[in-house]
Amino acid sequence: MHVLDQTILGIVILVLLGILVVAKQIATGSILEKPTGSFLLQLTNTFNLFFLLVVNPLAAILLITRSLETVDPTHLAVNTAWLLIVLEIAGLGLYVLGFLLMAWALIKLGRVYQLGGSTPRVMDKMIVVGPYRFMRHPMYTAALCIALGLAGLSQSLAFLAVFCIYLVLIVLLIPVEEEKLQRAYGEEYVAYRQKVKRLVPFLY
Repeated sequence: MHVLDQTILGIVILVLLGILVVAKQIATGSILEKPTGSFLLQLTNTFNLFFLLVVNPLAAILLITRSLETVDPTHLAVNTAWLLIVLEIAGLGLYVLGFLLMAWALIKLGRVYQLGGSTPRVMDKMIVVGPYRFMRHPMYTAALCIALGLAGLSQSLAFLAVFCIYLVLIVLLIPVEEEKLQRAYGEEYVAYRQKVKRLVPFLY
């Protein structure tokens, strides 16, 4: 049982992915970068690329063909109408919000963009505009919104597990990344960090 039409949801996912790829190409000048650095950096960035470029399109295709429930053994059969409405509407809202936030962050980063955890280059200026006014790591927030949104849309424990893995990797990566940012930007970054929350405005 579903409140939202699965075929339309699948098409929405593919359209959002297409918009994000185009936005990234225009803003940063590239679509894919090879993950480098420490094991944690490579693991997190590879996981991110796999989730966005493999898992999401696959979920979209399975939704369009109405076969997601068949191939996903972790799918939860939610028979309570109000709960299903909440899960699917909230899931769609989070999912769309995640893509919009990621595109906004990419546009504001522009050619300063690098994969998460990378050391800022000498020519890179510190970005504190756009979504960076409200959170220090909006792209991580966006990825978490997309993962949690997909879990709500699909009522899938597997996608919920993806969100949990993402959360652990991001929480581990943030201190590593922020140490490099502080070394690169010094007191300017310290002041910014004291003023702006990590992932959720005004909360965390």
